[in-house]
Amino acid sequence: MTTTATLPLDRAVIDALAGVSTATLTTVLLKKGLRNVWLRGTRPLSPGQPRLVGRAFTLRFVPAREDLATPASWGSPISTRAAIEAMPAGCIAVVGAMGVTDAGIFGDILCARMARRGVAALVTDGVVRDAAGVRGTGLPVWCQGTAAPPSVAGLTFVGWQEPVGCGGVAVFPNDVIVVDDDGAVLIPQALLEEVVTAAVETERLETWIMGRVEAGATLPGLYPPNAENQAAYQAWVAQQVKPR
Repeated sequence: MTTTATLPLDRAVIDALAGVSTATLTTVLLKKGLRNVWLRGTRPLSPGQPRLVGRAFTLRFVPAREDLATPASWGSPISTRAAIEAMPAGCIAVVGAMGVTDAGIFGDILCARMARRGVAALVTDGVVRDAAGVRGTGLPVWCQGTAAPPSVAGLTFVGWQEPVGCGGVAVFPNDVIVVDDDGAVLIPQALLEEVVTAAVETERLETWIMGRVEAGATLPGLYPPNAENQAAYQAWVAQQVKPR
């Protein structure tokens, strides 16, 4: 099976995006014409999970077919087990499960192995099983919830590191995923540099705006800023970067 190699992600990009909310990213991407970037159904399995950034390592399920979706398939060369062994440290596993919520794609043992390999997070539009055990592995998970039955009860695993649909979004290997309390957002690989630049600036502007709101300023002309407030913002930015 030929798969797409996972590209490294620059530490500076990870650090920059760690300070940008998924809400901000959806706005930045909307301004660039991309509306369908939020992966529906991807909710934190546990409260307090950190914001994380990583390259998408994709896995794909299709509907269950009785001759293929069997416990014996777990030992196949094309299996979730084999896919996990191909995951590089720092990636975010994005699993297209077609929104199926009555068959858990992974349980505690598979999640434990992912955590051991240094996978940053698991994101799926499906569900997991062995919920308490999965939480115990320490692997951050974004999903639709939990279900007791195994994946083969409703799904057939067919491959990894190929384009998948997850939460109604087209995800390609090496796209960048950002996850936080609001779910998972995709940044297309080709737009990464310009999105990071715009997102960091947007967060800085909104930090200034929030400060003005907390000081009692009214919203018209402030959010978004008019020419007068733009000038005030630029003066504030200059003050922040002024040599000491």
